[in-house]
Parts: sequence; C-alpha cells; structure tokens
Amino acid sequence: MKPKAVNVLERYDLEVLRTWKVRGAILCESDKGLFILKELGGRGEKLSLQDAFLTFIKQQGFLQAEELFKNRDGELLTRDAEGTGYIVKTYTEGRECSAGSGQGALADGCAAMGVLARLHRISGRFEGLSGQDGKRTGLTLQEFEKHNRELKKVRRFLKEKGQKSDFEHFLQQHYDIFLEQALAVAKQLKEEAPGERNIILCHGDFQYHNVLFCENGIRFMNFEKCIWDDRSRDIYHFSRKMLEKSNWSKETGEALLGAYEKELALTADDARQLYYRFSYPEKFWKIVNYYYNRGKAFVPDKNREKLEVLLEQEERRADFIKNVIGKRFCKES
Repeated sequence: MKPKAVNVLERYDLEVLRTWKVRGAILCESDKGLFILKELGGRGEKLSLQDAFLTFIKQQGFLQAEELFKNRDGELLTRDAEGTGYIVKTYTEGRECSAGSGQGALADGCAAMGVLARLHRISGRFEGLSGQDGKRTGLTLQEFEKHNRELKKVRRFLKEKGQKSDFEHFLQQHYDIFLEQALAVAKQLKEEAPGERNIILCHGDFQYHNVLFCENGIRFMNFEKCIWDDRSRDIYHFSRKMLEKSNWSKETGEALLGAYEKELALTADDARQLYYRFSYPEKFWKIVNYYYNRGKAFVPDKNREKLEVLLEQEERRADFIKNVIGKRFCKES
C-alpha cells in the first residue's frame, strides 16, 4: 500500500480521525465508524455486482458482511494521481477465524460454515445484474483443465532442464503421480452427465482470513472475487485448509459439513462437485505454480516441506474422500 494512498480518503464524505496500516490495506477511524481503504487491481469490473449483492443480502437481513462505500461522485472505485484504483469498505474489528487443528479452531470453523450456509440460502434468491445470465455456469472443469495445462508445461520444463536443484529432483520424482490424478479427475468430470447445478453468486475466496469473529458476531470480508458458481466452491475452499491442518481428520470433515447442513441441506450434485474438488490435487498444483512463477533461481526450503507433508497426507486425504464425501453424499458413486 502506497504511503500517499490515504489521500484518496479526501474524496469521500468522511471526517477522518486517524489512520493506520494493516496487512495490504489502511484502516480509517472516522465520524461514521471504521472503514478500510484497499487497493484494487484491474478496472474493478466486478464492483457493481459486488455492491448489488452486498446491498441485496443486507436487505434480506444478512448483516454479517461488509459494505462498499461510494465517493462523493457516487463511484465505487477511486483512482489516485497515478491511476491506481482503491475501494473503501466498512470494517469491524475482530480476530481471524482460527485455522489450526484444535477444538477451538473446529468450533470457529463450524460457526463459520453455519453462517456461510445462511449466506448461500439468500444468495440463491439473488438475480444479479442484467446481461450476466451467460456467466452462470459451473467453473470446476474449466479451472481443472487450465491447471492441467500448466502442470504439463512445468513437467516439460523439468524434463528439459539440465542442472536441477534437490527440490526439482524431488518434485520430478513425484510429479507423474499427481499429474495422473489431475488428468483423471478432469476426464471423469468431463465425461459425467451434468446434474442439476445450483449456481449462485459465491463469495469466491472464502478462506479463514476472510472470516472475522467480532463482538457482535461473525463478519465476512473481501467479496472482491465473488463469482457465479455452485456453492461447493466456498465450502471446499474454507474446509480444505482445516482438513489439511487436522491431517484430513474424518471427524473434522463430518463436523464442518454437518454444521453447514444444519442450515442448508446439500444435494447429490453438491456432493459430486465436492467429490471432484477434493479429489483434484490442488495443493500439488499450488506448489508447482509457486515454484514456476516465483523465480526458479532460488527455491525456498518450505516448498519441499510442503510437498513432503502433501505426500504424507495422501492416504488420509483419499480415506476422507471415500468415507466422508463418498459415503455421506455420493452413495450412487
């Protein structure tokens, strides 16, 4: 965040009392409460949709989400003298949802999943903006195929690379196992007859750091990646981290899904989508993506550590998919 970014606040109908830096943003105490100033990459194409959605869910009684604040010109995006875009949103102080492996973290996770289910129920009634109906398709297969193209590209790179680091040797040694997994999941999804998809506007980046526990309850933050997709997107992204932390504990998975289902039942197609998402080796793709796109001259030791943990957890992950996702929802599979 640029030091001069705070000058953008002068274009808002706010009396700024003080500001201070937080991770990737600036917090602002004002006469109208707490706000957060955040840099936004791109042209802000989704801001109108995001604002319409946040306004809609508030009108429907869902008060656990942030709100966008418009500048004096009625615009959601404000650019500084250099052309960098910023948004201003309401903010409530609180602690991030715990993502550890203890009972406290599990209680946090279950509470968040219950609120997520209520959000999804309301989102199912959101009609969106005009001209966006064509975007209402599931994105799982598109994402998998894009990841697979990258995985193939990096495998070719590794094969052709001359002198390799220890990490690259280790990565290459285990590469084909995960690539075969990735290709098989995408192939199975592509060949399956499509079910009745429940496409809604998802949060899009529903991670533990976007869930705050505040004095007046749970708050959901950072809807900038909201996207039309099935609800398994949000459920998967939130629960995967906790499952990794708990070594893919079946009890943890059952508790998280059970907390969601107390508020909103999952359909057979929701289950199939969860099955595909959990079956796809996304963690391996993330390790490969980070290695290939962050510069290959120096590979942090943490990359190898992550891959070693991934290998250690593979059997537990497969057991979770079979005995929680499979038996609980996909009995016909």
